[in-house]
Amino acid sequence: MLSISTPPPAAAAAAAVPSVPLTRSSHPSCPLGNPSRIHRRLRRSPSFQLRNPEYQRWWLRCVGGGTVALEEMTEPTSGKMVFEPILEDGVFRFDCSGDDRGAAFPSLSFADPKVRETPIMVHKRPEFVPEFQCLHGRQIVTIQLPDGTSFYGTGEVSGQLERTGTRIFTWNTDAWGYGSGTTSLYQSHPWVLAVFSDGRSLGFLADTTRRCEVDLRQNSTIKFTAAAVYPVISFGPFDSPAEVLKSLSHAIGTVFMPPKWSLGYHQCRWSYDSDQKVLKTARTFREKGIPCDVIWMDIDYMDGFRCFTFDQDHFPDPKSMVKDLHAIGFKAIWMLDPGIKHEEGYFVYDKGSKSDVWIQKADGKPFVGEVWPGPCVFPDFTNEKTRSWWANSVKDFVSNGVDGIWNDMNEPAVFKSVTKTMPESNIHRGDSEFGGCQNHSHYHNVYGMLMARSTFEGMKMASGQKRPFVLTRAGFIGSQRYAATWTGDNLANWDNLHMSIPMVLQLSISGQPLSGPDIGGFAGNATPRLFGRWMGVGAMFPFSRGHSEAGTVDHEPWSFGEECEEVCRLALLRRYRLLPHIYTLFYIAHTKGTPVAAPVFFADPQDSSLRAVENSFLLGPLLICASTAPDQGSHELSHVLPKGIWMKFDFCDSHPDLPTMYLQGGSIIPVGLPLQHVYEANPIDELSLFIALDNFGRAHGVLFEDDGDGYEYTQGGFLLTYYVAELRSSIITVKVSNTEGSWRRPTRNLHVYILLGGGAMMDAVGVDGEEIQIAMPSKSEVNDLVLASENEYKTRLEQAKCLSDADEHSGQKGIELSRTPVDLKNGDWSLKVVPWIGGRIISMKHMPSGTQWLHSRVEVDGYEEYSGVEYRSAGCSEEYEVVGRNLEQSGVEESLSLEGNIGGGLVLQRKISIMKDNPKILIIDSGIVARSVGAGSGGFSRLVCLRVHPTFTLLHPTEVFVRFNSIDGSKHEIWPDTAEQYFEGNLRPNGEWMLVDKCSGLSLINRFDINQVNKCLVHWGCGTVNLELWSEERPVSKDTPLKISHTYQVMEISKL
Repeated sequence: MLSISTPPPAAAAAAAVPSVPLTRSSHPSCPLGNPSRIHRRLRRSPSFQLRNPEYQRWWLRCVGGGTVALEEMTEPTSGKMVFEPILEDGVFRFDCSGDDRGAAFPSLSFADPKVRETPIMVHKRPEFVPEFQCLHGRQIVTIQLPDGTSFYGTGEVSGQLERTGTRIFTWNTDAWGYGSGTTSLYQSHPWVLAVFSDGRSLGFLADTTRRCEVDLRQNSTIKFTAAAVYPVISFGPFDSPAEVLKSLSHAIGTVFMPPKWSLGYHQCRWSYDSDQKVLKTARTFREKGIPCDVIWMDIDYMDGFRCFTFDQDHFPDPKSMVKDLHAIGFKAIWMLDPGIKHEEGYFVYDKGSKSDVWIQKADGKPFVGEVWPGPCVFPDFTNEKTRSWWANSVKDFVSNGVDGIWNDMNEPAVFKSVTKTMPESNIHRGDSEFGGCQNHSHYHNVYGMLMARSTFEGMKMASGQKRPFVLTRAGFIGSQRYAATWTGDNLANWDNLHMSIPMVLQLSISGQPLSGPDIGGFAGNATPRLFGRWMGVGAMFPFSRGHSEAGTVDHEPWSFGEECEEVCRLALLRRYRLLPHIYTLFYIAHTKGTPVAAPVFFADPQDSSLRAVENSFLLGPLLICASTAPDQGSHELSHVLPKGIWMKFDFCDSHPDLPTMYLQGGSIIPVGLPLQHVYEANPIDELSLFIALDNFGRAHGVLFEDDGDGYEYTQGGFLLTYYVAELRSSIITVKVSNTEGSWRRPTRNLHVYILLGGGAMMDAVGVDGEEIQIAMPSKSEVNDLVLASENEYKTRLEQAKCLSDADEHSGQKGIELSRTPVDLKNGDWSLKVVPWIGGRIISMKHMPSGTQWLHSRVEVDGYEEYSGVEYRSAGCSEEYEVVGRNLEQSGVEESLSLEGNIGGGLVLQRKISIMKDNPKILIIDSGIVARSVGAGSGGFSRLVCLRVHPTFTLLHPTEVFVRFNSIDGSKHEIWPDTAEQYFEGNLRPNGEWMLVDKCSGLSLINRFDINQVNKCLVHWGCGTVNLELWSEERPVSKDTPLKISHTYQVMEISKL
């Protein structure tokens, strides 16, 4: 039942507003019409204006709990926001009014929500006060900052590091195969870090769980738009971006302290389908001497994808398997999804139903949606009873030998739904401290975080002596308190390799320091060079895991030949040597709120040349410079370094496919021995210090040590050592300056390396805790050492075997094929076309709006063409080649022509053009041409139909529809909740139709020659839509080809 609060007619507006529950039959006094239609409208928009003239001053607003309200429209309110100081000096809360301050929902981002509600006594005023406008239930907050401000943050986002000029929407989305223009990924962080030209920085948090537009397209302006009401929290300005992040962590909490083994390398696959396959993979790591700590189990370990179960044929004794893994130094992590199979007799479903823990529909019945097991119900993690039930289920599950848990599909993802999730009208019976009973649109973005929290608490209950490790796909700002994350289902291509660096950095500066991508790419097959290069940089990420999907070739470190295997071995040995430094960084992040991986500009926020550096990052004072370009190794790049001293070094492991490492002058980092797994280390092992002196001949660094697990460190059971080095009278003295913690220092050797530049170094060995003195060589001796080191470095690179970038696994005819996209860029459009099987357009991006209308992998979807009426008929599976290319410099057009042989003497042709005199229009001319049809057929081919099949990505599925006028004059709006529809004869669009995205305010217009198009098809998929153009079906000859010429243009809805 839908409850609607309805006002009386305008003439009696002063009367009380009754709350009228309505069934499908319309209440006689309600001007709204059929409530089911109202409900569909509400799914598309949280509010809309009534068209009935009698009610023009009323609008419909979703108020939660399955209730909507008719409220009187007033003139939009606007002005400066009111503020009060909270938390600590430099932090302010802004609201539209005092009344709105009391009406705002509780915070789910703050570690302690009461802090947001408690003013403190501070006499400072905020330097920047946001302005607001409230209109039709939306609160628009605008923050104007000084010219030259650079923007960062916004959490898990694809694309560029500097967010200036971009726009995203916080709505957790199953975004398989995302690209640089995807505007909603798996997590939501309505947070912006602003860095002024002088390096001072501040941050703004829109503290709302609702879908929020974060618009940074206007010069030095932040704009948040979300359903009213919500507060905005500012942090700063402070002297540096690092200080802003420390202050943010005081609000949202710091990262949980990870067990040390979780910082080793993780190997995953969808799926290692049996315990024997798992053990074979683990043993192969040990046999080949490639470091690894963790093996992951994807959903195929389950009995029919039922959570908390094991497949008795393939995983009959998980405890025994895990015991074998532990014996060779491996941990085991297992997946748990939120979808619980709707099946009586399945013990999890029965217990959950008895405890009444499922999310409900508006009618009060449990919502059932399809995921991997089939029909599923979903736990309502907003309710304490549900979280306790789940935590106890996890506690029991851990007894099977579970070392860590992976929460996947928890946006929550739902199959066979255009929105890829459950209806926003579903009801959560949330705790009062979360906001109480609300519909799904209120809790959607925090569902994954609350699931991770419950999982974390269940693991902690199972063993209070071990630190939980949880990985979550979906999350919200604050998720780092409970779980690590990864960047979702990326693609095995160079663009995704490059994006992985800024994605990790954006998460890091949005409060989540423990993240990383699927190394090698999840979807599709990597090449040896791509995989080796990705492993080189991925081994330096805070979270380092390789993962690939079903149907791809093996993606273990040894899967791409001996040369790639050696690169992976070197990369991971490098990580394990740096683990003492990385673990120390996590301790500092856990206690201080600093990032583990940070953008290069953090080393010098005033240097504008560092603001957009995307192929390098900092691990404390350690600078990692990687190459993400297929045709250049890291040694061939001109690395952009911050000002000051940066000493290049390695572990005698330099290689063109490994990143180059630099240590900042004035720094000391601890380095361990090369290991195969974390617990191979012993406290008495030799410890190394790598030291780079500053201009004053000094350096300092820190090392954190504890058991690597458990909570003894919270009671002082650790050793925190501060090391210093100083050059005086040509003698460098290295010593301990201070210690913290109750641990006694192990008796061990200390190996000191002094970096001299150019990769050269000198070393000395002593006892840790005692002074070590090293005589500084003369300037000429240093020059000789540097020259010798540079020559040795050059020789190693020359002797290194370069990795191939050919895909040896994907050619259908036994040949190697390049899948490197061809870029077509001019005017408003940027396209990527793969001259490979299918010749697909895999990316179609509108540059002025930053909107990626089409994005796919190289093997399927994207923009395809078929030669028959059958789905995926010849055309999408043949090899294409480039037959013509005009560059923009030609003065006329930027164009690309491709051909694919579809058999029977036929060729499918496509020319893609962007004209210089009209760069807003993308032109595609397609045709089926008879190239060599036999004379015996009279020169005519088989029956063919040219079927243009673009798969457009729906950035905002609930806000998108197709609109057109038919030849007969009828008007059509086709929404995602409709079935597949064909339009023929006079019902065909009259030469154009458009894909309208209300949320972005844009429309993609497809124009075509009606004489060439015999049929049009609209098919809504899961987060996608096909707008197909079909020619007539007939034979073709050399003189009678089939052709379809059509164009695409993006326009603002307001200008249509």
